[in-house]
Amino acid sequence: MANFERTYKDVKIVVTTGDITRQKVDAIVNPANSRLIMGGGAAGAIKRAGGKEIEDEAVKKAPVPVGKAIATGAGRLEAKHVIHAPTMKMPAMRIGTENVKLAMKGALECAEQLGIQSIAFPGMGTGVGGLQLGEAAAIMVKATKKHVDSGTCLKEMVFVGFRDELTNALKKVVEEAP
Repeated sequence: MANFERTYKDVKIVVTTGDITRQKVDAIVNPANSRLIMGGGAAGAIKRAGGKEIEDEAVKKAPVPVGKAIATGAGRLEAKHVIHAPTMKMPAMRIGTENVKLAMKGALECAEQLGIQSIAFPGMGTGVGGLQLGEAAAIMVKATKKHVDSGTCLKEMVFVGFRDELTNALKKVVEEAP
């Protein structure tokens, strides 16, 4: 699927299918657990591509509650930062939609503190978290709009679907959003 782009209040929103670790952005988001142990899913991919030093740095800052986020270096990744935004307290927990809303808020606040201009998000809560893709996509886009409405230094937000199904769910929500 080709990239889908839309501008919302001077912020370019891009939806694409691909590998979160290959995004050319200032920061990528890791939908973490509060212990910041990077096992499977997006966290595992970030650790494999960027290096164990990302996890080593993150774990020193743990625990981080759901709703807060911390940044680390990005190791070998093109991004400058990895923003670790817990969606769950412990690894491999099923979560509810409120956790995604809180994790998005934490990640976006962390991005503002860093003064970054571009950020990439994988599906938040769509892996081991167990949320339906459309449900998670709707929460992610709503949180993004709320953040942009309150003023932001961000110029570009990239939503990266690991599979076409997630990309399509994100694209549909971004398209339909007022």
